[in-house]
Amino acid sequence: MVKEAKPDRAEAETVAIQALSFLAADPARLGRFLAATGISPRDIRAAAREPSFLAGVLDHLAEDESAMLAFATETATPPERIVGARALLSGRPIERDTP
Repeated sequence: MVKEAKPDRAEAETVAIQALSFLAADPARLGRFLAATGISPRDIRAAAREPSFLAGVLDHLAEDESAMLAFATETATPPERIVGARALLSGRPIERDTP
C-alpha cells in the first residue's frame, strides 16, 4: 500500500476553495456555514484570501460527515486529502501524526 503524500499549501488552499464553492452551491449548506461563522455573504470573497478562513471552511465541512463525503465524491477528492488540507491550513497536526 502506497502512503498518499500530504498536500502542499497551494493544493490545500485549492481544496478549501472547492469546499467553499461546494457549500455556496447549496443554499441550506451555505446558510448553516454563514450562521456558524457569523460571516456575511458580502464578506466571503475577501475572507477567502485568508488561510485561517480557508481552514475554517474545512473545519465546518469536517463537522458534517455526510457533507464532507458528498464533497469528496463530487470533487473526486479522497477524504484523507481533505483532512490533510485542513491540518495544513490550520497548523494543527493530524491526530494520527501526533506521538
